[in-house]
Amino acid sequence: MISGAFAFLVQTLGNLFVIAVLLRFMMQLFRVPFRNPFAQFIVAITDFAVKPLRRVVPGLFGLDWACLVVALLVELVVVTTVYWLDGFPFALAGAKVWPVMLGLAAVRLLSLAIYLIIGLTLVRAVLSWVNSNTPLMPVVYELTEPFLRPLRRIVPMVAQVDLTPLVLFIVCQLVLMVPVLALERALLGAL
Repeated sequence: MISGAFAFLVQTLGNLFVIAVLLRFMMQLFRVPFRNPFAQFIVAITDFAVKPLRRVVPGLFGLDWACLVVALLVELVVVTTVYWLDGFPFALAGAKVWPVMLGLAAVRLLSLAIYLIIGLTLVRAVLSWVNSNTPLMPVVYELTEPFLRPLRRIVPMVAQVDLTPLVLFIVCQLVLMVPVLALERALLGAL
Protein backbone atom coordinates (compact mmCIF):
# COMPACT_ATOMS: atom_id res chain seq x y z
CA MET A 1 0.00 0.00 0.00
CA ILE A 2 2.82 2.41 0.84
CA SER A 3 4.64 1.65 -2.42
CA GLY A 4 1.43 2.41 -4.34
CA ALA A 5 1.08 5.75 -2.56
CA PHE A 6 4.73 6.55 -3.21
CA ALA A 7 4.33 5.60 -6.90
CA PHE A 8 1.31 7.89 -7.13
CA LEU A 9 3.28 10.71 -5.55
CA VAL A 10 6.26 10.23 -7.88
CA GLN A 11 4.03 10.08 -10.96
CA THR A 12 2.00 13.12 -9.94
CA LEU A 13 4.89 15.39 -9.00
CA GLY A 14 7.12 14.18 -11.84
CA ASN A 15 4.44 14.57 -14.50
CA LEU A 16 3.42 18.01 -13.22
CA PHE A 17 7.03 19.13 -13.57
CA VAL A 18 7.29 17.54 -17.02
CA ILE A 19 4.13 19.38 -18.08
CA ALA A 20 5.66 22.66 -16.91
CA VAL A 21 8.83 21.97 -18.91
CA LEU A 22 6.78 21.00 -21.97
CA LEU A 23 4.82 24.24 -21.61
CA ARG A 24 8.09 26.15 -21.54
CA PHE A 25 9.26 24.40 -24.72
CA MET A 26 5.92 24.95 -26.46
CA MET A 27 5.94 28.64 -25.52
CA GLN A 28 9.32 28.98 -27.23
CA LEU A 29 8.20 26.90 -30.20
CA PHE A 30 5.10 29.00 -30.83
CA ARG A 31 6.76 32.30 -29.89
CA VAL A 32 4.53 33.08 -26.92
CA PRO A 33 5.57 36.34 -25.23
CA PHE A 34 7.25 35.65 -21.90
CA ARG A 35 6.08 38.96 -20.39
CA ASN A 36 2.89 37.26 -19.23
CA PRO A 37 2.68 36.33 -15.49
CA PHE A 38 1.80 32.72 -16.34
CA ALA A 39 4.80 32.40 -18.68
CA GLN A 40 7.07 33.93 -16.04
CA PHE A 41 5.76 31.41 -13.49
CA ILE A 42 6.55 28.51 -15.83
CA VAL A 43 10.07 29.83 -16.42
CA ALA A 44 10.63 30.38 -12.69
CA ILE A 45 9.67 26.84 -11.68
CA THR A 46 11.70 25.17 -14.44
CA ASP A 47 14.84 27.33 -14.48
CA PHE A 48 16.67 25.30 -11.82
CA ALA A 49 16.69 22.23 -14.09
CA VAL A 50 16.86 23.80 -17.55
CA LYS A 51 19.58 26.43 -17.06
CA PRO A 52 22.39 24.06 -15.99
CA LEU A 53 21.62 21.67 -18.86
CA ARG A 54 21.93 24.50 -21.40
CA ARG A 55 25.70 24.31 -20.96
CA VAL A 56 25.63 20.75 -22.29
CA VAL A 57 22.64 20.82 -24.68
CA PRO A 58 22.85 23.76 -27.07
CA GLY A 59 19.85 25.59 -28.45
CA LEU A 60 19.10 25.10 -32.12
CA PHE A 61 16.66 26.89 -34.45
CA GLY A 62 15.78 29.33 -31.67
CA LEU A 63 14.56 26.56 -29.39
CA ASP A 64 15.82 25.48 -26.00
CA TRP A 65 16.36 21.75 -26.51
CA ALA A 66 17.51 21.45 -22.90
CA CYS A 67 13.80 21.63 -21.98
CA LEU A 68 13.04 18.44 -23.89
CA VAL A 69 16.09 16.69 -22.44
CA VAL A 70 15.01 17.65 -18.91
CA ALA A 71 11.46 16.45 -19.62
CA LEU A 72 12.73 13.13 -20.99
CA LEU A 73 15.12 12.58 -18.07
CA VAL A 74 12.46 13.34 -15.46
CA GLU A 75 10.00 11.04 -17.24
CA LEU A 76 12.69 8.33 -17.33
CA VAL A 77 13.10 8.68 -13.56
CA VAL A 78 9.32 8.50 -13.10
CA VAL A 79 8.92 5.40 -15.29
CA THR A 80 11.90 3.62 -13.73
CA THR A 81 10.78 4.43 -10.19
CA VAL A 82 7.24 3.22 -10.79
CA TYR A 83 8.47 -0.06 -12.32
CA TRP A 84 10.95 -0.51 -9.47
CA LEU A 85 8.19 0.06 -6.89
CA ASP A 86 6.01 -2.48 -8.70
CA GLY A 87 8.79 -5.03 -8.22
CA PHE A 88 10.25 -5.16 -11.72
CA PRO A 89 13.49 -7.21 -11.60
CA PHE A 90 15.96 -4.70 -13.04
CA ALA A 91 18.93 -6.80 -11.93
CA LEU A 92 17.69 -9.86 -13.81
CA ALA A 93 16.63 -7.96 -16.94
CA GLY A 94 20.16 -6.87 -17.80
CA ALA A 95 21.27 -4.03 -20.02
CA LYS A 96 18.46 -4.43 -22.56
CA VAL A 97 15.97 -2.94 -20.10
CA TRP A 98 17.39 0.62 -20.28
CA PRO A 99 16.66 1.29 -23.98
CA VAL A 100 13.12 0.02 -23.33
CA MET A 101 12.75 2.29 -20.29
CA LEU A 102 14.03 5.23 -22.34
CA GLY A 103 11.54 4.36 -25.08
CA LEU A 104 8.71 4.12 -22.54
CA ALA A 105 9.72 7.50 -21.14
CA ALA A 106 9.63 9.00 -24.65
CA VAL A 107 6.20 7.50 -25.33
CA ARG A 108 4.87 8.77 -21.99
CA LEU A 109 6.35 12.19 -22.80
CA LEU A 110 4.47 12.17 -26.10
CA SER A 111 1.28 11.18 -24.26
CA LEU A 112 1.74 14.03 -21.80
CA ALA A 113 2.25 16.47 -24.67
CA ILE A 114 -1.00 15.31 -26.28
CA TYR A 115 -2.88 15.55 -22.97
CA LEU A 116 -1.40 19.02 -22.57
CA ILE A 117 -2.85 20.05 -25.94
CA ILE A 118 -6.24 18.67 -24.89
CA GLY A 119 -6.08 20.51 -21.57
CA LEU A 120 -5.02 23.81 -23.11
CA THR A 121 -7.82 23.56 -25.66
CA LEU A 122 -10.33 22.91 -22.90
CA VAL A 123 -9.02 25.88 -20.90
CA ARG A 124 -9.28 28.05 -24.01
CA ALA A 125 -12.89 27.02 -24.60
CA VAL A 126 -13.88 27.65 -20.98
CA LEU A 127 -12.07 31.00 -20.83
CA SER A 128 -13.73 32.11 -24.07
CA TRP A 129 -17.13 31.56 -22.41
CA VAL A 130 -16.28 32.88 -18.95
CA ASN A 131 -13.60 35.58 -19.15
CA SER A 132 -11.68 36.09 -22.36
CA ASN A 133 -9.82 39.09 -20.89
CA THR A 134 -7.87 37.11 -18.31
CA PRO A 135 -4.05 37.41 -18.53
CA LEU A 136 -3.88 33.66 -19.17
CA MET A 137 -5.87 33.89 -22.42
CA PRO A 138 -3.08 35.23 -24.71
CA VAL A 139 -0.77 32.38 -23.67
CA VAL A 140 -3.44 29.72 -24.10
CA TYR A 141 -4.50 31.23 -27.43
CA GLU A 142 -0.95 31.19 -28.82
CA LEU A 143 -0.38 27.61 -27.63
CA THR A 144 -3.60 26.20 -29.10
CA GLU A 145 -3.99 28.20 -32.30
CA PRO A 146 -1.35 26.23 -34.28
CA PHE A 147 -3.42 23.08 -33.70
CA LEU A 148 -6.85 24.64 -34.28
CA ARG A 149 -6.04 26.80 -37.33
CA PRO A 150 -5.52 23.88 -39.78
CA LEU A 151 -8.75 22.27 -38.58
CA ARG A 152 -10.73 25.47 -39.22
CA ARG A 153 -9.98 25.10 -42.93
CA ILE A 154 -11.71 21.70 -42.88
CA VAL A 155 -14.43 21.99 -40.22
CA PRO A 156 -17.14 24.57 -40.97
CA MET A 157 -18.79 26.71 -38.31
CA VAL A 158 -22.26 25.48 -37.38
CA ALA A 159 -24.71 28.21 -36.31
CA GLN A 160 -21.79 30.48 -35.31
CA VAL A 161 -20.27 27.73 -33.15
CA ASP A 162 -16.65 26.73 -33.70
CA LEU A 163 -16.45 22.94 -33.54
CA THR A 164 -12.69 22.72 -34.10
CA PRO A 165 -11.88 22.19 -30.39
CA LEU A 166 -14.17 19.15 -30.39
CA VAL A 167 -12.52 17.81 -33.55
CA LEU A 168 -9.07 18.40 -31.98
CA PHE A 169 -10.15 16.42 -28.89
CA ILE A 170 -11.23 13.52 -31.11
CA VAL A 171 -8.01 13.60 -33.16
CA CYS A 172 -5.87 13.71 -30.02
CA GLN A 173 -7.76 10.80 -28.47
CA LEU A 174 -7.34 8.77 -31.66
CA VAL A 175 -3.60 9.47 -31.67
CA LEU A 176 -3.42 8.35 -28.03
CA MET A 177 -5.48 5.22 -28.70
CA VAL A 178 -3.78 3.95 -31.86
CA PRO A 179 -0.13 4.86 -32.52
CA VAL A 180 0.89 5.87 -28.99
CA LEU A 181 -0.69 2.82 -27.38
CA ALA A 182 0.81 0.57 -30.07
CA LEU A 183 4.26 2.00 -29.37
CA GLU A 184 3.86 1.46 -25.64
CA ARG A 185 2.66 -2.13 -26.10
CA ALA A 186 5.56 -2.88 -28.47
CA LEU A 187 8.04 -1.56 -25.93
CA LEU A 188 6.44 -3.50 -23.07
CA GLY A 189 6.57 -6.62 -25.24
CA ALA A 190 10.34 -6.19 -25.52
CA LEU A 191 10.73 -6.60 -21.75
